[in-house]
Amino acid sequence: MSTAAEKIAAVRANIRARDPEQKEFLQAVDEVFESLTPVFEKDPKYLEAFERLVEPERQIVFRVPWIDDNGVQQVNRGFRVQMSSALGPYKGGLRFHPTVNLSVIKFLAFEQTFKNSLTTLMMGAGKGGMDFNPRGRSDREVMAVCQSFMTELYRHIGADVDVPAGDINVGAREIGYLFGQYKRIANNFTGVLTGKDLRWGGSLIRPEATGYGCVYFAQNYLKYKGESMKGKRCVISGSGNVAQYTAEKLLQLGAVPITFSDSNGYVLEPNGFTQEQINHVMELKNVKRVRISEYCAFSQTAQYFPGKKPWEVPADLAFPSATQNEIDQEDADTLVANGVKGVFEGANMPSTNEAIEVYKKANVMFGPAKAANAGGVAVSGLEMAQNSQRLQWTREEVDSHLERIMKDIFDNSLAAAQAYGLKDDIQAGANIAGFLKVADSMLHQGCV
Repeated sequence: MSTAAEKIAAVRANIRARDPEQKEFLQAVDEVFESLTPVFEKDPKYLEAFERLVEPERQIVFRVPWIDDNGVQQVNRGFRVQMSSALGPYKGGLRFHPTVNLSVIKFLAFEQTFKNSLTTLMMGAGKGGMDFNPRGRSDREVMAVCQSFMTELYRHIGADVDVPAGDINVGAREIGYLFGQYKRIANNFTGVLTGKDLRWGGSLIRPEATGYGCVYFAQNYLKYKGESMKGKRCVISGSGNVAQYTAEKLLQLGAVPITFSDSNGYVLEPNGFTQEQINHVMELKNVKRVRISEYCAFSQTAQYFPGKKPWEVPADLAFPSATQNEIDQEDADTLVANGVKGVFEGANMPSTNEAIEVYKKANVMFGPAKAANAGGVAVSGLEMAQNSQRLQWTREEVDSHLERIMKDIFDNSLAAAQAYGLKDDIQAGANIAGFLKVADSMLHQGCV
């Protein structure tokens, strides 16, 4: 008879052998697998559930043809991975980016499973998108792409089936075009997407939710350590939605956000960004859609560092809010050397596994993405609830729910880590707490 260790090793080998080329997906699986090993050793039934969980319930790949402004045909590839419906309808964003492939979407859907579980709301998990680069494209071209994408996707989604949302390069404009095409084809006005405009079914606080939630999570971790946000100098990567509202909430809580970045470099405000300056970043990125370097024309105190990452700036806390694997081992070493005491992930899996090891060896507080950036999907879930009620809650109601959910996520992650003798390893605790809720539901529902 095989030992528990042999069974665990066999399952892990089978997962790697099935999709050896999917490095992003396997990285995500490996990170979770390490945390869950004590769970598998204690009760082997959970290993069987995990073996099912890593195989998506459904993977949809389709072509997205459209005509550009020059009358030339373009063809992109669309994806939707419906990972798990054990806790509710599939739920997760759509990403439009040239790096999108099946491995990336599977990794995101896998991470989404744990994140959605942690929110305490009844949501399954999915993720989707296409390998389209919107940079330099006109509004008409973006509309054409969105309409073509939804012309196929619509048959696979629904308010009680699968509810997509936005992600990288899918904001209010794209959600509007996608929703309009769905309504046109399905002849049905329903809450099939979240991140909608307030005038037709959206929720207050939804644009702010991921950034605000990440800061609330950090606030809970600091409180547990006997500290506060006040006066903490914070480096932020990215300059999109998550980074913008992370900075805004940090400012509201008395912290000092000092950087924004994009793929070309980063901008530093040595004395911290004011609300007026954050508003200008929002205008540059959300309205004018230009590079962050343009910010320096607005501020006499700003410094721009082309081709650099913000991790070289001395700070107290770091909020990686751009994209996956943006912090490698060398970057993590730099953060630690510069005095950073906490890393809270606003982006999805922005730290490599090697970087995470650096954090742990240095006793850096670490808020993993599946816990720290769950605020976005939490408010998406609240938007779904409002759509079902045909009501719109006040800003204060939504923000209060968000703050409570992020506290619950921290508390549940900490409790799970301690229950398995892992002290305050929030990364392991988040994986365990998120997994057990999904796994128990899968076991109750049978081998499906």
